[in-house]
Amino acid sequence: MSSTGSCFDIGAATSDSLNEFEYRQQQFAAKHNIPIAQLDYLSDAGLLTKFPVKCSESGVAGNGALMRLTPVPLFFYRHPVHAVEYSGFSGMITHGDQKAYDACRYYGALIVAAVQGAEKEELLDNNFYETHLSWFNSIPLVPEIMKIAHGSYKQKGGYDAGIRGKGYIVNALEAALWAFWSEETFEKGALAAVNLGDDTDTTAAIYGQLAGAYYGYKKLPGKWIQHVYAKRFLLGLSEWIAYEGEMWQPNQSLASTISPVSVRSQLNTVEISSDQQKPDAKKTPLTQKISSTSPQQPLPRETRRTGSSNGPGQHAATPFVPISGHTPTPQGTETNRRHGNAINNSQKQPRTTISTKDNSTLAANSSAAQSVTPAMDNARPNTKSTFKDSTKTNTGLQKKT
Repeated sequence: MSSTGSCFDIGAATSDSLNEFEYRQQQFAAKHNIPIAQLDYLSDAGLLTKFPVKCSESGVAGNGALMRLTPVPLFFYRHPVHAVEYSGFSGMITHGDQKAYDACRYYGALIVAAVQGAEKEELLDNNFYETHLSWFNSIPLVPEIMKIAHGSYKQKGGYDAGIRGKGYIVNALEAALWAFWSEETFEKGALAAVNLGDDTDTTAAIYGQLAGAYYGYKKLPGKWIQHVYAKRFLLGLSEWIAYEGEMWQPNQSLASTISPVSVRSQLNTVEISSDQQKPDAKKTPLTQKISSTSPQQPLPRETRRTGSSNGPGQHAATPFVPISGHTPTPQGTETNRRHGNAINNSQKQPRTTISTKDNSTLAANSSAAQSVTPAMDNARPNTKSTFKDSTKTNTGLQKKT
């Protein structure tokens, strides 16, 4: 899906993985004598498990894995262990570094907790990972993500303290959490994320996923929502995610199939320093639609596309549709250690500050890339032993992605 109705640019890592996925589809169909048109309808578990879906090179740790995450934890939020693990798997398909896997697991867990009604101080607690260890199946986070989980983003100086919304997934996660921690409304947080500069749309999209789940649909600025592209379609899609997620039940425990050793072997991770990572900040146009490929001929392998984006300077709106309606709470003032990777580029760059008054549409377009569906309020249990739900209100069938 696109915020403008067409794909005007795409991260290099995601583009490469899509091309590889399509190539593998062609080869798989030929090997097993399956018509291309039937590949998406396979129900044979034996065949499905033979298809290698992880199409990324090892060591790829761009922010594209994180910016599209929301539908996974929204669908599985009633089953936190599955939600967290599948969040990690969703990133591995296009970004093969373990930092991408763990960033998606950690952020997916935060979204699940927000949807279940956690208060802001619970989401921002430096011991969130330890408190929810069972959700992570006792699989530890890599040091770079664990440092963020322990509060490295809590820098009152923001940009001046080294917070950067870069294409590297570690920087992007830290920047999005900083925006959520430092402001008390969805709108102010989105503007804070955008005003960090660098990869503004992705930083704000990552922020919008957690902020939307926490603040709720009714707390989104109405002046932004009215500019959402394909609003009715997004509402319908969100309702589908809510309904199918409510119907889904696990057929086995993840603990019996997933272990730290098996996860690491699947990741095939190669340690690469942060300045050598392949970020998603440089986006390139998708010059050929995947659907246009001839079903009769296998695709040649393609390498990274090159060239600058021909898309607009700022992306059009794809708003966030949250669920719960929390009341903003005052933020803490704890200052933790500055994250090492965030300081790689300590030279300040001229930045244009966006304000609510100057350009409310621009901030909406940059921030609300993923969504949470208000209809899921109906699916929440009425009683919880862990999370508060007293402030939640039913938003009926209104929703959005």
